[in-house]
Amino acid sequence: MDVPLWVWVATIGAMVVILAVDLAIVDHPWSKKSGPKEFGMKQAAWWAAFYIGIAILFGFGVWYVGGATIAGEYFAGFVTEKSLSVDNLFVFYLIMGSFAVPKKYQHEVLLVGIVIALVMRGIFIAIGAQAINAWSEVFYLFGAFLIYTAVKIVRDHLKKDEEDEDFTNSFAVRMVRKVWPVTDDYHGAHLTVKQNGRRYVTPMLMVIVAIGVTDLVFAVDSIPAIFGLTQDPYIVFTANAFALLGLRQLYFLLAGLMDRLSLISWGLAIIMVFIGVKMILHALHENGVHVPEIGTGLSLGVILGVMTVTVVASLVVGGRRKESEPVEDAERPGVASE
Repeated sequence: MDVPLWVWVATIGAMVVILAVDLAIVDHPWSKKSGPKEFGMKQAAWWAAFYIGIAILFGFGVWYVGGATIAGEYFAGFVTEKSLSVDNLFVFYLIMGSFAVPKKYQHEVLLVGIVIALVMRGIFIAIGAQAINAWSEVFYLFGAFLIYTAVKIVRDHLKKDEEDEDFTNSFAVRMVRKVWPVTDDYHGAHLTVKQNGRRYVTPMLMVIVAIGVTDLVFAVDSIPAIFGLTQDPYIVFTANAFALLGLRQLYFLLAGLMDRLSLISWGLAIIMVFIGVKMILHALHENGVHVPEIGTGLSLGVILGVMTVTVVASLVVGGRRKESEPVEDAERPGVASE
């Protein structure tokens, strides 16, 4: 789809406006009296529905302008990136718990994480598009990488079942600690504070560093996945952007279900293998080998079907597991009461 420059500018501008409105309405930055508030489930549900709604409306707009095929690519990309974003939320959930981030500051941390993710994915999209234009054989590399990613997803999932990862002792966090002293306690949402004439960084900065590294890893995983569904840079960017918008509201909506969505990683692994095979078949076809190619309609159907089955199975298995466990009185991190 040939997209003029002004459409790119308008789209990016609209994303910035949406984030600004989100920040203004949800966080009330002008109000000194209210301060940061805990995010309620009802509020999160309304905002999550709003963001999914505008993503769907945008998809219908793409259908009207570009036709059914390009719209199918957008929806397939959006569902894939949204699924990967949910997996990203699991890691955010663990990071928040590791650093004991106060609930009222969690949505601010998530907003920073989303902005970092948008920037990183924008960079990787530009690099990926140039690589595809210059070297069609890159599809072999992308396909193999996605299959490797699927294996890694399953391996990491099984590893987490055995032991929890300590994000407070990651390489990036250790490097920051070597350069600057870190305070023991949070000082609101401040990243640095001055104590006894010396500048200290706060645990809030350490959380953002950990989330930034996570965003980088997920950007490396997600961009090859969507290029396996469409090579249109505009569709790749918008599918990623709409998948990320509303992610922090979705975090609070799903926080109470994190432990029950235990099979999501398996579904993502299946999707990664499927897209990886699709890319390899496409590369073979481009190089004159007569092999069947997987169409957009089939791709969308497989992705939706796998994620639907995975979510339903996770809720069923998670519900049975929860019934068999003793009731805990402690409130889960990240879930705010109304």
